[in-house]
Amino acid sequence: MDCAEEVSLLRRRLSEQVGIYDLTFDVLQACMTVELDPRRVSGERICELVARTGMSAELWRDRPVSRQESFPRQHWRTICAALSGAFLLAGMAFEAVASGGLLGILAGHGDTPESLPAGAVACYAAAIAVGIYRALPKVWISLRHLRPDMNVLVAISIAGACTLGEWSEGATLAFLFALALLLETWSIARARNAVSALLRISPESAAVVHAHGEHRMPVEQIGVGSVVRVKPGERIPCDGEVVSGASSVDQALVTGESVPVWKAAGSHVFAGTMNGDGAMEIRTTRLASDTTLTRMVRMVESSAKRRAPSEQFVETFARYYTPAVFLLAGLVGLVPPLLAGGGWAHWFYESMVILLISCPCALVISTPVTIVSALASAARRGVLVKGGAFLEEVSKLKAFAFDKTGVLTQGEPRVERFSTLNGRPEAQVLERLAALEMRSEHPLGQAIVSYAEERGCAPLPAVAFQALQGRGAQAEIESETFWVGSSRLLAEKHFDTPELREQLEACSNASHTAVLCGTEREVWALIGLHDPVRAEAHQALTDLRGQGVEALALFTGDNHVTAAAVGAALGIGNVRSELLPDEKAAAVEELRGLHGSVAMVGDGINDAQAMAAASIGIAMGRHATDVALETADVVVMSGQLGKLPFLLRHARHTAAVIRQNVVIALGLKAAFLAMAFSGHATLWMAVAADMGATLLVTFNGLRLLRAKEGYDADDQTGR
Repeated sequence: MDCAEEVSLLRRRLSEQVGIYDLTFDVLQACMTVELDPRRVSGERICELVARTGMSAELWRDRPVSRQESFPRQHWRTICAALSGAFLLAGMAFEAVASGGLLGILAGHGDTPESLPAGAVACYAAAIAVGIYRALPKVWISLRHLRPDMNVLVAISIAGACTLGEWSEGATLAFLFALALLLETWSIARARNAVSALLRISPESAAVVHAHGEHRMPVEQIGVGSVVRVKPGERIPCDGEVVSGASSVDQALVTGESVPVWKAAGSHVFAGTMNGDGAMEIRTTRLASDTTLTRMVRMVESSAKRRAPSEQFVETFARYYTPAVFLLAGLVGLVPPLLAGGGWAHWFYESMVILLISCPCALVISTPVTIVSALASAARRGVLVKGGAFLEEVSKLKAFAFDKTGVLTQGEPRVERFSTLNGRPEAQVLERLAALEMRSEHPLGQAIVSYAEERGCAPLPAVAFQALQGRGAQAEIESETFWVGSSRLLAEKHFDTPELREQLEACSNASHTAVLCGTEREVWALIGLHDPVRAEAHQALTDLRGQGVEALALFTGDNHVTAAAVGAALGIGNVRSELLPDEKAAAVEELRGLHGSVAMVGDGINDAQAMAAASIGIAMGRHATDVALETADVVVMSGQLGKLPFLLRHARHTAAVIRQNVVIALGLKAAFLAMAFSGHATLWMAVAADMGATLLVTFNGLRLLRAKEGYDADDQTGR
C-alpha cells in the first residue's frame, strides 16, 4: 500500500464484506486497521479479499517476523519497470530499422499498424502488458464501482493509444507508469523507514548478569528487574537504573540533548542510547516492548493516522476533482467533433491526455508524506508531536503561557530557610513533613524530602493521604491531621495572622517560595525554597519573540513576589500567581481570546487542566507527571526550553512545504492542461508530468527528514 488510490481501492473492496464495521489506513506504515465482528469475518478472510485487489496483506506484528522472500517477490516493481523498458527499447530498435534509423521514428514514420514491423508491435505489446498487468485487478474493481483512479486513467489511455495505432506511445506510457510506481514506492519507503529505523537502533541481545556469570539473550526475553551489563561503546538494551559503574551516555536519540549525560548509580537510562567509555550494570525497569524508545516510535506511528486539516481538505478536494476531470475530458472528446466537425481520433487523443494530466495523485500523496517526515524528524530531536493536526496548530501559535517550577526554573529547588514555630523541634517537624512530601511528585516536595534525609530524619507512618489541588496536601500522622501547603491553604485553615503574613512576605521578598505546615491546632514551621531560573530560559524566550510570538505569560500557583521576580528576570509582563488549576485554565482561555492560538507549557498535575484548555499543550518531559504527558499534544523529552523555538520553526517550515507541494501539484497540472488544450501535449508527456509532480512533492516533503544543526535552536547562527 503506497498511495491514496490503493487506500480507496481497499476501502471499496472491503466495505462489501459483512462483519467489517470500520477501516483505518496509515499509508506511511502500510498498515490497515479493521474493526470487525470476529464471528462473521476472520483475519484470513480479509487477507484473501486484499489479494483480489492485486495487493497482499498479512496480520500486523509489532516486530515483523524475519522471513526469506524470493527475489521476484521482493523486487517485482523493479523487474516490471526494467522489462517494460527493455521491450520498449527493443520495439524502437525494430521500428528504427524499418524507418531508416532513430530519426525516422522521431519524424513520425511508421505511425500506423500497417507500417510497423510485426516485431515492433510485439515488443510494444509486451512492454504494455508487463508495465500494467499488476494494475489490472485494481482497474477492474474501480470500474465495477464506477470510481475511476490513476490505474483506470492509464489503462484507458493505453487502450486508446493502441486503438489509434500509437503503439510506441502506448508502450512509453506503460513504461513510465511502471517507473512511476517504482519511484513512488521507493520514496514512500524512505519516510516509512525513517520511523522504523528508530526501533532498529536498539540491540537485539544483551549480556544478562546472574550468580554464575553472564550470558547473552534476546532483549525481548529480558524481564523487569534483570541486571544487564553494558560495555563501553555499546548501545543500552533496555530502560533501567544504573546499579554499578559510571559512564557518559549519548541520549540524543531519545531526549535530543546534544551533549552526553553523566550516569552513575541511581541514574535512569534509556534503551537505544549509546554508552561512552565506562562499563555499567543496569537493572531493567521496563520490558523491551514498553521502553521509552518503543513508545516514541508507536506515538509517531499512531500520530500519522491523526490527519491534519490540510490533509483532510486535500482528500475532500480530490474526491470531487476527479469526477469533474472525467466530465471535462468527455466534453473535450465529444463536443468539438459534434459541433465543429473535428476529427474524432484527434479529440479522443486529446481527452486521454487531459485525463492523465489531471490525475490528483501528487496532490493527495504530498501532505501525508510531508507530515510524517516532519513528525519523524522532530522525534529524532527529542520532540514528540502526537499528530499532524497538532503540528499544523503549532505553526499558528501567537502566544505561549508557562508554568514556573520545573519549566522556567530548574525544577531542582533547595531548602534555604527552615523556621520552626510555636517551639516545635526541627526533627519533629521534618519527620512529619517527609511523610507527606515523599508521596508528592512536586519538585518542592522532593526538595523537602532531600532536606530531611540530609538531617537524618526518617518519615513517620502516614495514612489517609490527600492531595489538595493547587494548595498542598494532608494526611493522618499519629492520629492527627498534618498538612503542608501554600498561603492559600493557610487562609483556609484560619491561621492567616498578621505575624505569619509578615514572615511570609519577608520570605517571598528574598525570592523564596514559602511553604507552611502544621496541624489543625497550630502552624509548626515556615520553609523557604529557592529554585533558580534556567540558564537557557532567557535565550529561548528571546528566540520565540524573534519568531513573531506576540505574547508570553507566566501562570503559576506560587506566591506573587516569587512569580514576579521570575517574570522580571525573563522579561515576561503578564504574570499571574497563586492560581488554582481551574484558575490557570481560565487564564489560558482568556489569553486565547486575545491572541487566538495559545500554547500552555507545563509539567505537573496542576498544569493538565490548563494544557487541555490551550490550543496546544506542551509537556516538558524531564520531570513531567504521567497526567501531563497524557494530556499534552507535544512532549519535549529532555525538557529543554531551547526545543520550543525549534518546534515553532519546524512546524512553520512544515506548513510552508505543504503549501509549496499544493502549488507544485496544481501548477504543473495547470501548465500541462494549457499545453493539452493548445495541442502541444502527448500521452507520454502527461504521464511524465504526473510522475514528475508526484516525485517533486514527495522529495520536497522528504527534505524534512534532514534536521540540520542550523535548523535547531541549539545553533543561533541560523546557518
